[in-house]
Amino acid sequence: MIKKHITLLVLVLWSILSFSQTSSTLSLSKFSQISIITSGPGEALYEKFGHTAIRVKDPMLQLDLIYNYGIINFENPNFYIDFTKGFMKYKLARYPFYLALKSSQKDKRWVKEQVLNLTEKQKNKVFQFLEINAAPKNASYFYDPFFDNCATKPRDIIQKVLGKNLVFKDSFVKNDLSIRQLMNREIHPNTWGSLGINIALGSKLDKIASPTEYLYLPDYVFEALQESKVKKNNKEENLISKTNTLLDFKEKESNPDLISPFWVILLLSIIGIFITYKDYTKNKRSKWLDFLILFITGIFGVLILFLWFFTNHSTAPNNFNFLWAFAPNLVISFVLLKSNLPKWVNLYFKMTLILLSLIPLIWVVKIQLFSYTLIPFFIFLGIRYWFLQKTLNR
Repeated sequence: MIKKHITLLVLVLWSILSFSQTSSTLSLSKFSQISIITSGPGEALYEKFGHTAIRVKDPMLQLDLIYNYGIINFENPNFYIDFTKGFMKYKLARYPFYLALKSSQKDKRWVKEQVLNLTEKQKNKVFQFLEINAAPKNASYFYDPFFDNCATKPRDIIQKVLGKNLVFKDSFVKNDLSIRQLMNREIHPNTWGSLGINIALGSKLDKIASPTEYLYLPDYVFEALQESKVKKNNKEENLISKTNTLLDFKEKESNPDLISPFWVILLLSIIGIFITYKDYTKNKRSKWLDFLILFITGIFGVLILFLWFFTNHSTAPNNFNFLWAFAPNLVISFVLLKSNLPKWVNLYFKMTLILLSLIPLIWVVKIQLFSYTLIPFFIFLGIRYWFLQKTLNR
């Protein structure tokens, strides 16, 4: 991981130092090609979605460059603080194409090239746009994983350059899926990464994605370009003139983690249910268990509220995970360490039971989908809360 970050930093520095060598007034020849480069998924979590970039090749000018919008801007001294707040700055970097291909070769990721069917004038418009935006003063942008990323940038550039001459085809959309459902196809739901993302992000991800919104994923950018057309001389032609397979590796499958969240949560939930049963039969209460449950769910609740109200993450608001990750639990966890509890605690757990009972309804009507790995935990929480309100009512 560290090596990858060092490599990316070197590429950014190379891009800055070499920018002056290619003038923004330089024109591509008629032999030039503008291509969309799509890479298959990698091993790291941020690589699971694949990658999209733009290649500019001109044998007459001896150019063969890649324009990569997926470079993290580590030059920002407040990067991690800004990232947490939702101000995720990425950069457009331009560097020799062979370096990108070499990196994919090393990681054994397939790479496909789609040569765009553009006029010489349109090629130069794309090239000049990229050159201007690759300048150090313009290169940074605020990244959004679902609405402004490495895949949406090429989409937007093509739309900007072709305008009304672009005939976008959406026949690649076979089912009405939400942004979350599309995401969960790329990252196996039984992984800790998927669980964390699904807990952190709210119901904005659960609306049905428009065909254009599908294009936050490189695979769908590839399919959309394959099917779309461009108008030339009042006739429609294929937007892609040629498709090349540059690296033909087998696509990496999305697999569950070896120690997967579902089995860990299931095991802990069974233990919790067993302890609750023993508490019920012996007419006692395991205070340490109640403290842990409420403290942990309270911490998650505070994090959800922080992301919702105090950050710029576009998909963090309206997060119904607060129904189980209930922020007040953090305070109540310390109250439950006492032996003599106030009467209002009983009402509190009746309320938490009502909140939990809303989760299946919200899930079924698809207001928000929850991670299925949490189902054993929801059952355990329901049983424990029922036990607490029953016990504390005596």
